[in-house]
Amino acid sequence: MDVLQEGFTQGNLVVTSIIILGLVIVSLKANILDKTGIISAALLGLVVGGMGHWSWLLILLGFLLSSHKATKWRFEEKMNLGLSESSDGHRSWGNVIANGGMPGLVALYAYLTDDWVNGLWLFSAAVAVASSDTFASEIGCLDSNVKLITTLKPCDQGVNGGYSPSGQKAAALGSIIISLLTFCSWFIVNINTAASDIVWGISATIAIAIIGFLGCQVDSLLGAVLENRGFLTKGSVNALAISFGMIAMATFLQYFSI
Repeated sequence: MDVLQEGFTQGNLVVTSIIILGLVIVSLKANILDKTGIISAALLGLVVGGMGHWSWLLILLGFLLSSHKATKWRFEEKMNLGLSESSDGHRSWGNVIANGGMPGLVALYAYLTDDWVNGLWLFSAAVAVASSDTFASEIGCLDSNVKLITTLKPCDQGVNGGYSPSGQKAAALGSIIISLLTFCSWFIVNINTAASDIVWGISATIAIAIIGFLGCQVDSLLGAVLENRGFLTKGSVNALAISFGMIAMATFLQYFSI
């Protein structure tokens, strides 16, 4: 039973199923997702793990757990300021689709093209943008030193397109977390790789961290310019910012492939 082989192999499906079961149990106990969110996450997990690899699912799980911690950070203060999306910090199916839909499509693409090597990095770029944006929103919203990204003038907390010093630091942290998980995933499958390839893997990991952070800035720009004027929804802004991250990573892979 080869657990390192991607796609619909016995080993990959067994480990994927175990991880999804763990996800459901943790989500129920920690109230990370509501019932519809858990169902959506489980289905997304089957797509990501089954068509991609179970190590990809660990990246997504890392995002879910770390973003939940960011959401619960000083949660009562967010509630008092009206900056919380729910009364207890849980996420719904809409959040799962908004942040995991594009990564799920990458897993489908990787399966259909048998290109799991590039697929991993495209997948991770998408998750890194989502993580960076989530961390920036959940932690930066409590920083009163907020400026609008288009005018650099002070604005209210929680306004689309607003950025703050703590939010920018949090954005970088969210992206770095995913980049490190990505390197671990890549190394698991390529554990016998040459030293020169390890250097490339580190370079790609750094690219993921940078792209995730830049994607968060794109999200803020779109929010300030288009979402605030009613031309885009929060979900469409997220999708466009994540798409930017995937395109940026695809460009990196085109010019700096192994």
